[in-house]
Amino acid sequence: MSDLTFGYSPCPNDTFIFYALVHGKIDAGELRFKEILLDVETLNQMALHAKLDITKVSYHAFGRLREHYCLLRSGGAIGRGCGPLVVAREDYAMKDLQSKKIAIPGKLTTAFLLLQLYDASFKDNIKVIPFHKIMDAVKKGTVDAGLIIHESRFTYPYYGLKRIIDLGEWWEEETGLPIPLGCIIAKRSLGTGLINKVDGLIRESVLYAMNKRDEPKKYIKEHSQELEDSVIAAHINLYVNDYSIDIGEDGIASVKKLFEMAEEKGIIKKSSKPIFI
Repeated sequence: MSDLTFGYSPCPNDTFIFYALVHGKIDAGELRFKEILLDVETLNQMALHAKLDITKVSYHAFGRLREHYCLLRSGGAIGRGCGPLVVAREDYAMKDLQSKKIAIPGKLTTAFLLLQLYDASFKDNIKVIPFHKIMDAVKKGTVDAGLIIHESRFTYPYYGLKRIIDLGEWWEEETGLPIPLGCIIAKRSLGTGLINKVDGLIRESVLYAMNKRDEPKKYIKEHSQELEDSVIAAHINLYVNDYSIDIGEDGIASVKKLFEMAEEKGIIKKSSKPIFI
């Protein structure tokens, strides 16, 4: 029996996708997956130290991990209309925020990478705060603005906050491509056979959840920051899509474009390794 450490976030899209895999709903043979549920920035940092066999990470982090990890085709978060937002109490323009403090959910998040690609000057004016605490920090005035991700996209108006920019919309206008947010990666040292098998199992897990949407609800609610059924459903509907089943050609193109732009600005280094095994 082979045990593999598998890190992913407690967000509804991840617990929805991986429910079947970690609950024995699909036949994994002798493979067993030890689930480790942590916020994505913590997983990013753990992957930097190669602590997990398979893990969800931000695409920004994967750009720095290509020597030791490869991309899986299934289980990730890519899409349209699902990018990170900058929000604030006041109706600022982005140029107004250049001298103000912005909360970000982590330095290795794709959200922060997109903010830097939009305007590199924002990298010097940040405060790292766990993603689920950012809106409260903006509301209380601890920071002037916040870079929000995940279900915060649906709940920021409840905090009296205003949308300043949708960085996903900006990306789509700039590139014409879907926005690559998060991905599943595996240690290259696991070998091609095992990596491909895991990728296939993740694909089965995605399809299982799509076909039995109500079954994972209890597991999702045990871990979600947001408990309203409508918000959980909106979150899953937005972040789980055909790209979660398979990244596809335009998904691959979007990842390559993201890395190309980040490399041009010196945010990540070029790698000779292919993104897949």
